[in-house]
Amino acid sequence: MSISAFIYCNILVVQGGISTSLKSNFNDKILYSNDFGYNPIGDSTQRLGNNIKQNKLNAKGLNFRVNIDSRFVSVDNVCAWPNLTVLRDGTIIATIFNQPSHAKREGDVECWASTDGGKFWEKRGIAALHDPNANRMNVAAGMANNGNLVVVASGWSLTPASKPGGARDIISVLRAWVSVSSDGGRTWKVKKDAFPLAEKDMTEFVPFGDILTGNDGSIRVLAYAQSLDKKINKVSMFRSTDDGKTWRWLSQVSDGHKVKESMDGHNETAFFHLGGGKWLAAARRWRGGQALDLIRSDDDGKTWRYDQPLTQSNQHPAHLLRLNNGHLLLTYGNRIPGQFGVATKISQDEGMTWSNEFLVIDDLKSGDSGYPSSVQLPDGKIMTAYYSVGVASHQRYHMGTVIWSLPSQIK
Repeated sequence: MSISAFIYCNILVVQGGISTSLKSNFNDKILYSNDFGYNPIGDSTQRLGNNIKQNKLNAKGLNFRVNIDSRFVSVDNVCAWPNLTVLRDGTIIATIFNQPSHAKREGDVECWASTDGGKFWEKRGIAALHDPNANRMNVAAGMANNGNLVVVASGWSLTPASKPGGARDIISVLRAWVSVSSDGGRTWKVKKDAFPLAEKDMTEFVPFGDILTGNDGSIRVLAYAQSLDKKINKVSMFRSTDDGKTWRWLSQVSDGHKVKESMDGHNETAFFHLGGGKWLAAARRWRGGQALDLIRSDDDGKTWRYDQPLTQSNQHPAHLLRLNNGHLLLTYGNRIPGQFGVATKISQDEGMTWSNEFLVIDDLKSGDSGYPSSVQLPDGKIMTAYYSVGVASHQRYHMGTVIWSLPSQIK
């Protein structure tokens, strides 16, 4: 199998800062040309062996790559952990944490918008404004059946800063708030008691990923929690029948007893409704190398079963998307040394088997990066948002976006 890669340009374009004023956009391209095929592997043992083989190829520089159209620094000086939602008018909303810090600063959940397919972004509003000595940063977001934008956001209580703007220590997870916007993220109504309280001997719930509609018409969200003795992580599904205004616990997706490699449970978990009450969840192992596992439900999220491993260690967390051709797109953070960035796989059979891994980007500064969220644009290209502590040409935290397409062999 021959592989050729041609990199014509490696320029990141800064599009916007913390303010809403936008800077000029120099739309250079980063192009890759490759020749390779689709190799589905279904059995879990075969899959694991295939992934190990893939990593050996990667170590030799024989990486499978997607075709890059353009790439930008879209929101500067933020840790972000972006979540993307496409509104009915085509606007793409990025819900992000607005500070360049891993939880150790006061900060808010902001809403940024792009009306041109991810080339330019503008701040629209604040979905969750932090209290003093706290932040709001862990989010799930999506669109309710009535078209409203819904954000579920938790965060951390913090010790007082020793000096203005200084780092703080985190104390405990805060109860998740529910924020609803009826005007595309410009203004928000926040309910601080609409999401369930913590279970006995567990932290408050930490939301993650998309908000999606179930087979019964209710909207769903996933959130995880850690035992107070720090021995286990659990992932739960929650359900709302009033377009996100209030939420109720529905089921446990992972309790740490599904499979040997993930006996300590999972935390950040992406999910997708295949239709007809069939769901997939790509769950990050809390320990066990922090790989991704695939978990399934066939009864509209009431019960779940372990299916197969999806990635190698240090590849997490995930996002799942249905493409226009019916295939499933799995994008995930890649924290393997030498490949820091975002990778992807495709399934043509509802997640039963998955393609080889393709690198989307692999030039980020460190493993402090990833957390991709993807949407498909009207022209069929894919836009993925991610965060990074920096790249060679831009040494600051930022939300990056990359517009790309799959090789023709697997479209």
